[in-house]
Parts: sequence; C-alpha cells; structure tokens
Amino acid sequence: MSADFIADHGLWSDEQRRLAGEVLARVEAEGIETIRLVFADMHGIPRGKTLLAASLKGAFEDGCAITSTLLLKDTAHRTVVPVFAAGAGIGNADLQGGGDVVMVPDPATFKVLGWANRAGWVLCDLYHHDGRPVVASTRRLAREAAGRLAERGFEYVSGLEVEFYLTKLEDASLAPEQAGQPPAPPRVSLLHRGYNYLTEQRYDQIEPMVEILRGHCLALGLPLHSMEVEFGPSQCEFVFKTGTGIGPADDMVLFRSMVKQVARRHGWHASFMCRPQLPEAMASGWHLHQSLRDTKTGTNAFAPQDGAPGLSTLGRQFLAGLLAGAMAAAPLSTPTINGYKRYRPNSLAPDRIAWGQDNRGAMLRVLANGAAKLRRIENRVGEPAANPYLYLASQMVTGLAGIERGLEPPAPVESPYAANVETLPRTLEAALGHLDASTLLREKLGSDFVDHFLLIKRAEVERYNQAVTDWEQREYFDLF
Repeated sequence: MSADFIADHGLWSDEQRRLAGEVLARVEAEGIETIRLVFADMHGIPRGKTLLAASLKGAFEDGCAITSTLLLKDTAHRTVVPVFAAGAGIGNADLQGGGDVVMVPDPATFKVLGWANRAGWVLCDLYHHDGRPVVASTRRLAREAAGRLAERGFEYVSGLEVEFYLTKLEDASLAPEQAGQPPAPPRVSLLHRGYNYLTEQRYDQIEPMVEILRGHCLALGLPLHSMEVEFGPSQCEFVFKTGTGIGPADDMVLFRSMVKQVARRHGWHASFMCRPQLPEAMASGWHLHQSLRDTKTGTNAFAPQDGAPGLSTLGRQFLAGLLAGAMAAAPLSTPTINGYKRYRPNSLAPDRIAWGQDNRGAMLRVLANGAAKLRRIENRVGEPAANPYLYLASQMVTGLAGIERGLEPPAPVESPYAANVETLPRTLEAALGHLDASTLLREKLGSDFVDHFLLIKRAEVERYNQAVTDWEQREYFDLF
C-alpha cells in the first residue's frame, strides 16, 4: 500500500478532504482520545477498530487495515467457509487466506459519542490494497444506486419509522457455559405491558429511558421527529425526518448502534429483532417512506405538476417497479429467518405484494392526496434488522427500473389480506431463490455481490435447518 493511499487512488472528494481537516482540528480542540472506525458488514452490523486520536491523521491518509474474514461472517459471527483452503467455495479470490482490506474513513460521518469516554466515530468504506472497491462493501452499493438516480436528475428522499423492543436487563447470561456462536440470549423483563397503543400512560412509563435516547439522538445530529409507544409489550417506535441519498442509511446504522450501547450501559436491553420469542410479543417493522426530488426544480417528482391528487406518472412508474421487484428484493429488506414470521394476515404487516391508498395493510401504502411536497410511498415490508444500505439500494434499483421500463401499477387493493395477488415469500430460503434468479438485481448490484450475499445467507439457513428447535422437541419427543 502506498504512503498516501486515499490520495493516490482518488478515494475522497475535495469536500471530504476539507472535512478531514475540520475533524482533526475538532478532535484536538475537544480532547477526544479515541476514534472508532467502523463499517457496516453484510448484515448491517458495525465492525471496526478503535484508534488513538493521534492515529487518525494517518488513517485519513492511508486508511486502516482490517481482516477480510469479517465479510464472511453469518449472524452467529461464524466464518461460513474455510478461508485457508484453496477452492473452498468463497467465490471471491480476493478474500482467500483471510488477508486484510482497507477501511477508508468518510470524514463527513464523524460524530462524538456522548455516552462513551471522549470517543469519536467515523463510518468507512472498504477497498482492496490496489484501490478497487470491495464487492461486499454495502455502503458503496447504496451510493452507486443513488448515483444512478442522480444521473436521471433525481434525488432519493426517504424517512425512517423504526420499531424495536426496549426491556430491562435481568440476566446478561454471562456464565462461561452460556458463551457460544450464538450465545445464550439475555433474560429481560418488560418496561410496560403493552396493547395500550399510543396512550400517554404507557408512554410516561418508558419516558425516563426514552428521554435519554432522545438526548443522544439530538446530540448525534440524527433527524428525530417523534417517539412513540407501540402496540406490543415494551415495544417502541422512533420516527425520523426525511433525508437524501444514503444519509438515512448512515443514520440507521448509527441509531441502532447508539440505542443498543446506551441501553446496555443503563441496565436495559434493546433489540431490533423482528419477532422476539417473548410472551405476547408483536412483530417489529421498519417502514420506509420514500419519494424522488427533481434536482432542477427542487420539487417532489411524485406529485403531479397540475396539483391533482394521486401520484405523478413518474411516481406511478416507481411504484410499479417496487411491486415488480418485491420478490427478488425481499432478502434485502427482510434478511433474517425470523423476519418472515412477521408476514401474517391482519397484523399491520403485509403478507402479499399489493399497494393501497393510505392502507396500512398493504405492502406499499401510497400517501398521495395531501400537499404536493408530502406525496410519497411507504414500504411496510422491511424488518428493523435489515442492512440499511441494502434496503435502500433495493428500493432505488427496483423503483428506477419501473421508471426506465415505463411500468404501470395494477389497481390499488381495498382488502389487502384478501387480494388475489402474489404473496410475499414465506421463508428466507424461498426469498433467496428469487434474488438468485433476478436479472435486474444481479445487473445493478453486481453478480459477484449477489453471489457473496447468497453464500452468507444460505449458510445461515442451512445451520437453521439442521438445528433442533423447541417446537420440534415439544411436538415429537413425547408423542413418538
């Protein structure tokens, strides 16, 4: 690797170079002592290294080396293939042998972590030593998808609604025999008993904890709009204002990381798992509100120019693209085995591929009868554990394909759980098959990436299929 890796390979813009100088000055002025360099892995989990502040200048020149096996981990943190055996099925020769790749910090993402001791935080992109981007660098995929929209004169606009469970940590399960891959889950108790949806009384019970999270959101510059008590016991929802490009994905990575770390430091447990195995638990979703902004006029491209109700022609084409690509995109919006247990009738989660006018039972809820600037499509398909970059990239890619192909959506549904339309995949295993067969996603995300993603997720599915579950033990052990 050359002495000035970032400059030699042209990996920063002029603006990033300017911001790097500002970050170094701020680190010195504020007495920041450590810097966490992180990247989002295939699952959207932040991984990285913590540098002493004096080492940040070097990282802003050369990047920071990190082992490539982190790109081959499943959700139990197991490396899914034997990296030291030639031809062992990795599929990407660059990762053979478990050598290093280079984390290149993006100074625009620098934050100070208020809950940690004089700690800074920076998101990174991954490159090989010759300057090539790493195939499995998911942030890059979202940025490239946004770039294709920009070439057409549009800016992707999205806002996040994120549900999660906030509970009291009773037992962290830290006995040596409880370690493993995966380890024993923690034991928790509720902060409220649920079902009093959006009642002030329930909100007041969790307000002391939510207030701490709110303060950290604002300190980090996250565009928080509201905090809500959800339907399930100890279930919360945080809603964010809209952002552009990959900004909301960056925000989601930081938000989930902050919530889990702050919760643990205060004796709570936060989980973005879709459907926890807790009595009476309700599934959590990640509802993604999205539209396109015309970069020439600054107006919402989903709104008809004459002010008529409904979506513009372009908005309808984007909608049709989301519908057409929903099956193949499902593993990117719902990447866990658990997430598919959310798709149930009459549950405020979708179970089939349809759209409706302001209908929360439909996969795509179209909000297009109000002010022009608020016309948008809410996709209710995602789970809060999704990799944010892959979720947003899947929307940008399939929506743009609808525009480029001039697709027209079918009629809206009024009874989304009874509509005679295609159902969403019922399992991750089935969804991966649709992704595998998708010409569109292979073309736009790259077949090398799709194959890498399939390798990781199919290993996870295979491990699940080989495990004996509590359900099987109850069903068969005594009966037979």
